[in-house]
Amino acid sequence: MSIDLMFGIPGQTMEHWRASLQKTISLRPEHVSCYCLTYEEDTEFFRRESRGELRADPEADAEFFTTACETLEAAGYLQYEISNYARPGYASLHNQAEWAGHNYLGIGPSAFSTIGLRRWQNVCDYRSYTEALFSGRSIIGSTEALTAEMKRGERIALSLRTRGGVSASLLQDKHEEIAEFSRLGLMCEAEGNLLLTPAGKLLADSVAEAFI
Repeated sequence: MSIDLMFGIPGQTMEHWRASLQKTISLRPEHVSCYCLTYEEDTEFFRRESRGELRADPEADAEFFTTACETLEAAGYLQYEISNYARPGYASLHNQAEWAGHNYLGIGPSAFSTIGLRRWQNVCDYRSYTEALFSGRSIIGSTEALTAEMKRGERIALSLRTRGGVSASLLQDKHEEIAEFSRLGLMCEAEGNLLLTPAGKLLADSVAEAFI
C-alpha cells in the first residue's frame, strides 16, 4: 500500500501537516510519497494565483518538506528519492526504472510509456480511451521523439533526486559547477556518485538545471 500526501496547499498549517504525517504512519503503509503543490497552467489554482488570490510560500514549503523528511525517516521510512519514502524492500521498482532511463509501459488513460527514443501518452479522457480500446483503434493520444541528449539530461536530473545520486562519469564536463555546488554545501561525492545534501534537496530543480 502506498499513500500520497501533498503540502503547500492554501490554508494548510504545520499542525495540519504533522497530523497528516502521523495519521499516515499509524496506517503503516509500505510506501509514502510527499509532493508540493505546483500551480500548473490551465488549472483553477493557476488562475487564482494569477489574480493574486493565492500565492506560493517557498519558505513554508521548505519547512513542510523538512518536517516530512524528519518525521517519516524517524518512523522507519527511507527517503530513496526526494518525494518518495519506503520501508526496507518496498521502494517502487517502476520509479527506479524510470529514473534510471529504462524502458517502461504505462497502462490506462493518460499513462506515459517510453521505449528507446520513443515516448507516447495514452488518450487522457477515459471515455475516449475505452471506446478506442474496445473498437480496436489506437489508444495513443500523442507521441514524442527523444534524442540521446534528451535521455541523458533526463537521467541526470532524475538520478540526482535519488538517494544514490548520479554517476560522476555523466558529469565529467561539469567540474566548475560541481565545485561550486560543493562549496555551497548543496552537493557531495560518495563512492563515485554525486549526491544532493539536505540543503541541496531543497534546491534540486535549480541544481539539476545547471547540469542539463
